[in-house]
Amino acid sequence: MSDNKVQIFDTTLRDGEQVPGCKLNTKQKLVIAERLDLLGVDVIEAGFPVSSPGDFKSVNEIAKVVKHATVCGLTRAVENDIKVAAEALKYARKPRIHTGIGTSESHIKYKFNSTQEKVIERGVAAVKYAKSFVEDVEFFAEDAGRTDNEFLARVCEAMIKAGATVLNIPDTTGYCLPEEYGAKIKYLKENVTGIDKVIISCHCHNDLGLATANSISGAINGARQIECTINGIGERAGNTALEEVVMIMKQHPYLHLNTDINSRLLYDTSLMVSESMGMMVQPNKAIVGANAFAHSSGIHQDGVIKNRETYEIIDPVEVGVTESAIVLTARSGRAALAYRSKKIGYELTKLQLDDVYKEFLNYADRKKEVVDEDIHEIMKTVDVVAAVA
Repeated sequence: MSDNKVQIFDTTLRDGEQVPGCKLNTKQKLVIAERLDLLGVDVIEAGFPVSSPGDFKSVNEIAKVVKHATVCGLTRAVENDIKVAAEALKYARKPRIHTGIGTSESHIKYKFNSTQEKVIERGVAAVKYAKSFVEDVEFFAEDAGRTDNEFLARVCEAMIKAGATVLNIPDTTGYCLPEEYGAKIKYLKENVTGIDKVIISCHCHNDLGLATANSISGAINGARQIECTINGIGERAGNTALEEVVMIMKQHPYLHLNTDINSRLLYDTSLMVSESMGMMVQPNKAIVGANAFAHSSGIHQDGVIKNRETYEIIDPVEVGVTESAIVLTARSGRAALAYRSKKIGYELTKLQLDDVYKEFLNYADRKKEVVDEDIHEIMKTVDVVAAVA
């Protein structure tokens, strides 16, 4: 793997599906898994096999159909979890077991009623047991974002010695600031013996709206895997959005970070996941929202019509959107009206445009958006005939 390549670990089918009301059946999961494989993700976290017979079946079936990506199953640091995951993954071309335990003071004290040393022992035992089934074992230090860095380094070193190939450093509660999370990754890179032999992974939640920023900060500081979901779905406020981190790296080449994602499939994949889960994508969602490439302000519309790059840093075609949208509202100017009119067959002179624009404003004041049918009505009102029949 290139030193600059960041692996994309997609957990839409595991962490994403934990959203209330977003349960998928096995058939739906298989369709999404095949699309993720086509999209170019490196790892598909297919589910939590021990959690239910349905989840076991889904992971098992996904393992059969995925051709390129690693297929991963989540477990707790519990022997039966790991054994069941290994069984579910037996058909995978590239299987991975993802096991771990909470490492923050809060988790150790209140969740486990345990000690730091016992938590390390449980983690080591889990990694060693997982290693007896598969070569590729990822360890997660749950709530690493709130874990003391010195202790976290001890945990990581122990897991590397036990055979872990990937170390997941989750900001489970979405608490970290980007500078803080990046510094945590940097600390581990500089203070853990054997860290160069494993991949550091970022798994960030969006409770404070910082999941994407934290993941990119982690990658800048040495992490080479980002765990994310399509549309940023996930528990509570969600996870890092796959489409966001991919396009950030693509749009900022000076970061010297890249992925194998085919970005032109992003929008279509977003729609697929949204429709399957019944989870609407907010219109102003970055990259894949309905308004991501839509312009309604007259000043913006005029700029985009003259040169798209005046107000768009991404060519919509690069993420699978056909073209920018010029949305006609009461804030639209003459340039936008002329542009949209030409699209449907009206070549307007300056004098005609003045007349049409006056009537357009009357429509726009009554409606949220003026659509093509309205433009035809406006043209009839001011007696303008289409240049193209």
